[in-house]
Amino acid sequence: MASSSLVGHLVFPPENGHKVWEDQTFIKWRKREPHVTFHCHESIEGSLKYWYERNKVNYLVANSAVWNDDAVDRALDSAAFWVRGLPFVKSLSGYWRFFLASSPSKVPENFHDSAFHDSEWKTLPVPSNWQMHGFDHPIYTNFTYPFPFDPPFVPKENPTGCYRTYFKIPEEWKGRRILLHFQAVDSAFFAWINGVPVGYSQDSRLPAEFEITDYCHPIGSGNKNVLAVQVFKWSDGSYLEDQDHWLLSGIHRDVLLLAKPSVFIADYFFKSNLAEDFSYANIQVEVKIDYSRETSKENILAKYTLEAALYDTGGWYKSDGYSDLISSNVANLKLNPSSSRCAVPGFRGYFLEGKLGVPRLWSAEQPNLYALVVILKDESGSIVDCESCLVGIRKVSKAYKQLLVNGHPIIIRGVNRHEHHPRLGKTNIEACMVKDLVLMKQNNINAVRNSHYPQHPHWYELCDLFGVYMIDEANIETHGFDYSGHLKHPTLDPSWAPAMMDRVISMVERDKNHACIICWSLGNESGYGPNHSASAGWVREKDPSRFLHYEGGGSRTSSTDIVCPMYMRIWDIVKIAKDPNEIRPLILCEYSHAMGNSNGNIPEYWEAIDSTFGLQGGFIWEWVDQGLLKDGPDGSKHWAYGGDWGDFPDDLNFCLHGINWPDRTPHPAMHEVKYVYQPVKVSFMEQTLQIKNTHFYETTEGLEFSWAVHGDGWKLGSGILSFPLIKPQSSYDIEWQSAPWSTLWSSSSAEDIFLTITAKLSQSTRWVEAGHVISSTQVQLPAKRKFVPHLIKTKDAAFHSEIIEDSIKISQQNLWEIILNVRTGAFESWKVEGVSLMNKGIFPCFWRAPTDNDNGGGSASYLSLWKAAHIDRLHYITESCSIQNKTDHLVKITAVFLGVPKKEDGSSSNLENKDYLIKTEVIYTIYSSGDVIVECNVKPNPNLPPLPRVGVEFHLEKSLNQITWYGRGPFECYPDRKAAAHVDIYQQKVDDLHVPYIVPVESSGRADVRWVTFQNKNGFGVYASIYDNSPPMQLNASYYTTAELQRATHIEDLIKGDTIEVHLDHKHMGVGGDDSWTPCVHDKYLVPAVPYSFSIRFSPITPATSGQDIYKSQLQN
Repeated sequence: MASSSLVGHLVFPPENGHKVWEDQTFIKWRKREPHVTFHCHESIEGSLKYWYERNKVNYLVANSAVWNDDAVDRALDSAAFWVRGLPFVKSLSGYWRFFLASSPSKVPENFHDSAFHDSEWKTLPVPSNWQMHGFDHPIYTNFTYPFPFDPPFVPKENPTGCYRTYFKIPEEWKGRRILLHFQAVDSAFFAWINGVPVGYSQDSRLPAEFEITDYCHPIGSGNKNVLAVQVFKWSDGSYLEDQDHWLLSGIHRDVLLLAKPSVFIADYFFKSNLAEDFSYANIQVEVKIDYSRETSKENILAKYTLEAALYDTGGWYKSDGYSDLISSNVANLKLNPSSSRCAVPGFRGYFLEGKLGVPRLWSAEQPNLYALVVILKDESGSIVDCESCLVGIRKVSKAYKQLLVNGHPIIIRGVNRHEHHPRLGKTNIEACMVKDLVLMKQNNINAVRNSHYPQHPHWYELCDLFGVYMIDEANIETHGFDYSGHLKHPTLDPSWAPAMMDRVISMVERDKNHACIICWSLGNESGYGPNHSASAGWVREKDPSRFLHYEGGGSRTSSTDIVCPMYMRIWDIVKIAKDPNEIRPLILCEYSHAMGNSNGNIPEYWEAIDSTFGLQGGFIWEWVDQGLLKDGPDGSKHWAYGGDWGDFPDDLNFCLHGINWPDRTPHPAMHEVKYVYQPVKVSFMEQTLQIKNTHFYETTEGLEFSWAVHGDGWKLGSGILSFPLIKPQSSYDIEWQSAPWSTLWSSSSAEDIFLTITAKLSQSTRWVEAGHVISSTQVQLPAKRKFVPHLIKTKDAAFHSEIIEDSIKISQQNLWEIILNVRTGAFESWKVEGVSLMNKGIFPCFWRAPTDNDNGGGSASYLSLWKAAHIDRLHYITESCSIQNKTDHLVKITAVFLGVPKKEDGSSSNLENKDYLIKTEVIYTIYSSGDVIVECNVKPNPNLPPLPRVGVEFHLEKSLNQITWYGRGPFECYPDRKAAAHVDIYQQKVDDLHVPYIVPVESSGRADVRWVTFQNKNGFGVYASIYDNSPPMQLNASYYTTAELQRATHIEDLIKGDTIEVHLDHKHMGVGGDDSWTPCVHDKYLVPAVPYSFSIRFSPITPATSGQDIYKSQLQN
């Protein structure tokens, strides 16, 4: 104890003036070697009971996920839950005394002493990030270091958290060794027990463990022990933690006390070696024993016996209770005396070996698990120590251009996942982690990349149980060094080698027994150099059973077993895959940047992946919008992003790039992800419907297939689809003539006929209840006749028309009335049976509220090009408007609009300004039936960049809020993100169309719309449809104007208008998404500045009519 105190004075502040938190060569002191997660069981039965309870987790747990203030207490509940059933593990989580000093020099003197009075301090829940509880503020940056760049030094003004808590050692722990275990602390910290320094550690995402046996008060003395912790917001380790996420500080994972016997199991490594035909597995466990307190170090196993056994969890729940747990034993492992003294690189210990016949293999499709129990017995045969974990029997291997799992070239349908909770920051809750996994599995996601650091230890258990392939990534990112050429990069500097390697080694040692991990990653965006090579060498020697991943240095260095680019374009990944000299598979470590209204082009990526040997999938960036809950001035809460706390530097809303909102409500793009990831593929060609099972292990036995056929929105028929079981990686063809829908097709006169094939789960699983749709595909059946232009059949009823000053008023008795201004060419009023419908329109429109992807690319971005061309400042001058034809049955009016940019001061141009950008001729033909045909002929200046949209805009009375449309839906979709959206007739309220992206952008669109109606609660309204030869339209309707969406920077800032702004677009540019920092909408989804012509039919709607009937009337049979 005296020597520890002496060394502590040399290490701990402020005794010697040396700031160890600014010394990259000093990364830990008195920290125990990394190891697997301890459970410290008292018996074999106790360990099996623990896993019996853990294995019960299923989708119902996700219902308890919370994302608001209630999460603070739920985090403490989770900490208690995770140690339930572990008699020698005690959680110290709870409310601790806390003081935040502005710098290490301002820390209260001797705050770590037992006698220090902390009653005036505030309390802070542990685990937590202190910024999420009103201390300091969060900072978000992408790659810019949030402090002056001067490695390894950090600012003197370095907020420093001082923690104190009290604990007693349970009486039952008497005679045992006590370990103090921090699951993770950001960024560096010192710890004291009863005033004695016990350790120092860095690495914000991995455990730090210290033995404190000698520093605790004797058990039974009645004295409480004092644990004091000093946490530095910044340290030299912060230079290795430059990830793209919120920078949050403190003890953000649990703090545990572990009780171990004097000689104990200190680590163990499970390995399985499958036979070529998978009929059996040779299994081995390497065990490390801690006997450091034994006086005699020789021949320790003369006094102790090591044993291990496997128990099959698959049959545990066939009967009630724990009675059959021991009988589930399927393999016993015995010590191999000949190998126990061998020097094995990377591991000091003993080898237990055995054999398992006919193993149930683990995969993401079939996550079969066994409980491994390792025990240490004394000379009397009594169990001294017992450790356990869940393990899977599976083989990860290499083939030419392939990653194989159990001999199959699996496809990675993945996402990147940061640990993020909108209320807690980096702190985890069991139910919230389960919610993530349930959502992933329900949306056909089978893989996760832990971006960009090791995550909570229970996350790995859950991934093992639910079945998710994983890349486990070391807590290393030095992105900011890329922009500082005057300094040596850490990976090139030997002084940083120990810190970098320690982070990789500690990750592997903690997580090595998890079946879900098929690949280790050396970190993210950290350049490439000798320190990576050294780390790669260690990992490959330690664990050759897994792949190694690292994207830095160009994604094809010798330190990666996978070609793993990020955001590479489709043509480039195909080129690499077809390179015969590249023997590694290509898996995109990041693709489809999900920032705001994004994720266009995913189907194109998967057409390439599904058809190109050597491409094995990828990980979407990313899982969740990293918005944090923030109190507004009125007490309401909203999701905040970078800069909202006055933090600087910041990267604004670049943290909002997930396919879920912070509360795990899926973005509309999730539907597209689920579609391209679906395991059952349906295709139609040459009179044959093919159903393909792309699973590698599962047949279609657990699926129920159904079919439905719709013609022009009418349901023609449906039924159960029966066919023989389809084996993995096999398909079944249904010939057209024998299909149950063939007669419906042959007898239908519909213009559009769609067939939908759906596959549902027939049984509940861990992640969803029975009836869940895993695959649904709609195919358009061939037309039986040539397309005929749409026409209206009007009755020759007379109507009344009169010119009043600048307006023409057209009406038919009391049925309808239209007033059109012949000077401006705009509708001033449209009424049906006295009900006002439209009060502004119909104008050409070419602008949209810019998306994040529109804004990406600096001067080359679409938004920059639009602004340079003044498209963002267009307003419309009526060059001419005249009545071309007027009879008792129709009126034809032609208006010519010139799109002219407003002046720099915002004032309007006048007719003398002939420098127009777009000329649009609009021809209104108003029939006595009340129909209005609008023909638009658009002529843009050919020098303009691609246009945001080409269409019309009009404003409806806000009461017309009931919308019905025939087109794609029911969710938001755009030209390059619509594969998942089926064509059907849908009904919603206008409010429900709105998609609340945290930063408002162009949103709420619906693609391929044939017709749409807007009606009030009494059934009066307006109908609009494609007409003549015009193709389906892009629809948008919202109470928020385009200008308002562009103005607001937060969703809560939006102000509803007094009307419904409607856009019907002949062409609408895609949303893009290959990335968000270059203009990357694919060519086929751009809207070039060329002439366009299109027609739209408008009709009045009454309670006696329907959109479907009106549309049917314009189809020529």
